[in-house]
Amino acid sequence: MKNLLLTIILFIFCSISFAQKKQLITGKVVNTAGIGLENVHVINLNLVIGSITDKKGTFNIKAVVNDTLHLSFLGYKSIKIKVTNDWVKFGNSNIELTESAYALEEILIKPHTLTGYLDIDTKYIPINNSQQYSISGLQKAYEVGKKGPGSISKVLNSIFNPADLLYNTFSKKSKQMRKLRQMKKDNEIRKLLSQKFDRELLTSFLQIDKSELEDVLSHCSYSKSFIQTANDLQILDAISGCFEEYKVLRRK
Repeated sequence: MKNLLLTIILFIFCSISFAQKKQLITGKVVNTAGIGLENVHVINLNLVIGSITDKKGTFNIKAVVNDTLHLSFLGYKSIKIKVTNDWVKFGNSNIELTESAYALEEILIKPHTLTGYLDIDTKYIPINNSQQYSISGLQKAYEVGKKGPGSISKVLNSIFNPADLLYNTFSKKSKQMRKLRQMKKDNEIRKLLSQKFDRELLTSFLQIDKSELEDVLSHCSYSKSFIQTANDLQILDAISGCFEEYKVLRRK
């Protein structure tokens, strides 16, 4: 009886250990016709690592049972899937993506009315007062949000005010926020985010919705134009910088 009990305990322990061990799993991403899709981005939201499919739609990525994978591809609906025990044990798994339907709206372009007099016409040029600096490898510029007026006081205020938005977000999502640094180090994730503007991966990872993300950036003194036009990699750096500043001030 004791031997049987010991065997059962050992079996359970081995199963748990196996389930928690990182495994290199293989998957294939196809469309509804069963054709493999190349260049699909696959992100492990738990381990904060990324991969990309080859010409046949196949990818390899490290994962643990119950990890969540986020798959995205231009023109297709992004999905999130769980890594199962069977997938880890028996290998390959086919994942199907469905195409997104985009409705193009009519856009009316209004040209500027010019008088021909430079002193008058220059008054109609929109002025962007955002402070910016260039980032190597990216075409767009970053806005220096934390240098904005009152930005330090806003972050500092959140530390002493439990009702503050930044306090609630950073304290409740501290585990996700700490992984922002890992996201910035993974080349596949950086490449994907530099091409995206929908905030989908960021909100999935941080477990907040798009409006909450924009509110946090606004509280960190980033302008409305930056929040609306920056790519997802720039948004990642912005919110990461605000969180790092928050941690430093909190320690002091």
